[in-house]
Amino acid sequence: MKILHTSDWHIGRTFHQHSTADALASVLDALVALVRDHEVDVVVVAGDVFDSSTPSAAAVEELDRVLLSLRATGATVIVTSGNHDSPARLGAKAAFARESGVHIITRPEDHATPVTVEDRHGPVHFYGIAYLEPALIRHRWPEQRLTNQATAVGFALDNIRADLAQRDGDRSVVLAHTFVSGAEGESCESERGITVGGVDRVPVPAFDGITYAALGHIHGRNTLAPHVRYSGAPLHLSFSEQDKPRGAWLVTLDAAGLGEVEWLDLPVPRPLATITGTLDELLSDAALARHEQHWVRAVLTDVSRPSDPMRRLQRRFAHCALLDFRPSRVHDGGAPADPRRLATLTDQQVMAEFLAFVRNGEGPTDEEAAILDHLVSEVAGTDVSR
Repeated sequence: MKILHTSDWHIGRTFHQHSTADALASVLDALVALVRDHEVDVVVVAGDVFDSSTPSAAAVEELDRVLLSLRATGATVIVTSGNHDSPARLGAKAAFARESGVHIITRPEDHATPVTVEDRHGPVHFYGIAYLEPALIRHRWPEQRLTNQATAVGFALDNIRADLAQRDGDRSVVLAHTFVSGAEGESCESERGITVGGVDRVPVPAFDGITYAALGHIHGRNTLAPHVRYSGAPLHLSFSEQDKPRGAWLVTLDAAGLGEVEWLDLPVPRPLATITGTLDELLSDAALARHEQHWVRAVLTDVSRPSDPMRRLQRRFAHCALLDFRPSRVHDGGAPADPRRLATLTDQQVMAEFLAFVRNGEGPTDEEAAILDHLVSEVAGTDVSR
């Protein structure tokens, strides 16, 4: 059996106030093509299908379009909800979708009720663990101490293993949207935290006895064990992800259990780049021409803030989306000068010291000094005439 593991589509997401709708649609079309070309039997989507618990009409229509396209390949589709999703909204049409071969699992109590798909070696049981927020589910199982992600997901996995034991140890796949220990280094700016202080991360051994665990939530691909993996998001969602590949896992189950696991790349519609230098350097460096059509984060190292940098950068880098100011030299001037000493300075000297203080030690230019002289003279003239 061939299984395509994907997650974190985040339909409806914006990237620094820019819509990702067209880019994501093209990537999901490429994912459908992978399913068709590799003759995938089952597609699993491990949570965060939408970016919002109140998705727009356009986002809902896009999900319908992609699910219908996946079903047209002949693959069974299994979807679970993540921490961004509203279980009620995502699962609203689950009963109808199930009849067409699309299984949307959003109810916490359904975690130990599998979707069973047969191949020539027998059944494979797919268990969907919808995102388990302890505060919202503990009333369902009051006898359990479901205090955090680790205990909630561990409880669900124990129930799944108990169900599997009654099925004579058949092959199994678990979909879970959670934070598993060992994935810390792959965390990205675009992820919404679902743990507190690190004590509630799910340990990898919690997935013992499961043939394959298809995880969601971390936006970069991650292999925690041969049978425990994150696929990451199909689209870059923050600049912290710019060097991480986009794609999905193609998982093959054989008669004995887990066979081959292969990474399949997805296209990147617009690459991300971080460029660093003074504003003049970024605007003139010929080597940066390759980034002119990329999403750009510009890190400015000018000692003082240049005028209108974003507008000037976007003349060359039309998709410059983020601007950081990190001066190459920081003036360690401490607090402004002592008031008693300031009283001994001319007005021009006071303003020059102020400019040096706020501009990392860089005082007024000759042109600025002339302007200050002119302003002081005008003010002095006004005072004399009163």
